[in-house]
Amino acid sequence: MSEPVAPLPLSEITPDVMSTMPQPDMHQFVRILETALLTSAEPLPLSELKKLSDPPLENHQLETLLAELSQSWQDRGVELRRVASGWQFRTRMDMQIHLDKLKPQKPPRYSRAVLETLAIIAYHQPVTRGDIEEIRGVAVSAHILKTLETRGWIEVVGTRDAPGKPELLATTKQLLDDLNLRALQELPPLAEIGMLLEQDEAATNA
Repeated sequence: MSEPVAPLPLSEITPDVMSTMPQPDMHQFVRILETALLTSAEPLPLSELKKLSDPPLENHQLETLLAELSQSWQDRGVELRRVASGWQFRTRMDMQIHLDKLKPQKPPRYSRAVLETLAIIAYHQPVTRGDIEEIRGVAVSAHILKTLETRGWIEVVGTRDAPGKPELLATTKQLLDDLNLRALQELPPLAEIGMLLEQDEAATNA
């Protein structure tokens, strides 16, 4: 994300959060919080964000501030989102078409075989390579699994208690982050996964 941004004040801060610090200190903390999120290339979990305040805020207090901060950016070209790994500023999807003019390179397009394999793992996890082949009805090449592992979207989470101890595969938090999701329950239909991943690749390469 290379779009220049400027910090915005919170519209208001709830009383329970305000009572934990003097008002000037709280506004300074919000500036620090905003700066940390804007300059981080990765999502920041609450455990990391709590290190920014002294004494550390309670989780619900910090979440209230983050929700307020997210609200204050709602009309900008970037947004503060909560994903599986934490909170992160990201380019809004409707802005990406304009940023693509600066770097008109196209993100890689994933084959149907790759997306089908990813979807099977996502919706049936944990699964073995044999499970995937049984569902798809065709052999799964090592290249497909390597592609997904290299991208950080799947990982080995154990082995099945069966002859040969086949590895069990599952999706990662990285996949949820790239789809702007917080939990597996929010996974979209297969038809939408490819589109969302391509949009994420475009935003990443912008």
